[in-house]
Amino acid sequence: MPAASALKICHHKRHGDQRSQNLKKVLEAVPTGYLVDAAWLTAHGVAYETFRDYVKRGWLERVTRGLFRRPFPGTSASDTIDWKICLLSVQHIMRYNVHVGGMKALAQQGHGHYLRLGGNAPVWVYGEAIPNWLSKLPLNARIETRSRSLFDDPKLGFPDDTTDAGQILPWDWQLRMSSPERAILEAIDELPDHESFHNLDMVFESLTTLRPKILSALLYSCRKIKAKRLFFVFADRHRHSWRKRLDPEGFDLGSGDRALVNGGRIHPRYRIVVPEEFVATEAGDGM
Repeated sequence: MPAASALKICHHKRHGDQRSQNLKKVLEAVPTGYLVDAAWLTAHGVAYETFRDYVKRGWLERVTRGLFRRPFPGTSASDTIDWKICLLSVQHIMRYNVHVGGMKALAQQGHGHYLRLGGNAPVWVYGEAIPNWLSKLPLNARIETRSRSLFDDPKLGFPDDTTDAGQILPWDWQLRMSSPERAILEAIDELPDHESFHNLDMVFESLTTLRPKILSALLYSCRKIKAKRLFFVFADRHRHSWRKRLDPEGFDLGSGDRALVNGGRIHPRYRIVVPEEFVATEAGDGM
């Protein structure tokens, strides 16, 4: 065999071996039904020109531009993607630093089971580098994205995260989401345009076990005067035991009146316009 032909065969063999190794990495890291994007694939040694080959051979299926799913063998792909599978892929495989927060995080932790949080309820996703394709996918829930600008310290208010995609099985993966203490402030920040006072009031009634130490840290770090004032409006209204451990005077609640809703009334203590039923009639700190 001519030397040139032998070298060509050797080159193709090495190329094929490398492609097989890269494919093996993909199949080991991506469970069936889960997603990866082009950035993840290229970071794991899969060249752009190889994407089409993987799709053609049925190893991956294209979901949208730059995003792929590992298909279930022998089944046709569903047009709708489960939002939890999507976000578990985003967090545990592609490792985007995003979290579920606000009302959806509260509902996932048992504080919204009696609300109508069905298909119309958005999934609130927070992060500073959220992939553009996330809000364009055919999910079974609507995605709403936000930055983490509500707090000076964006790392506050999360449960300890000890999960690792390389060490545990995908059915053990947990969604990274705000603790109830952080989530309620995120939800309050969406009043009145994207959340309702009625829903927040019902959820707040269930928040009997919030932790004052974590609440204090979050309130100190919170950048929104509106959110802090409204938090104490709800806290005074419901009088949970943890409220006694928080002194509103210890936090920066700003100065001057704040308008929030049309046709409401100014709260006598927290100087923010809210629906009339949220204006306390009793004096003192609501306790």
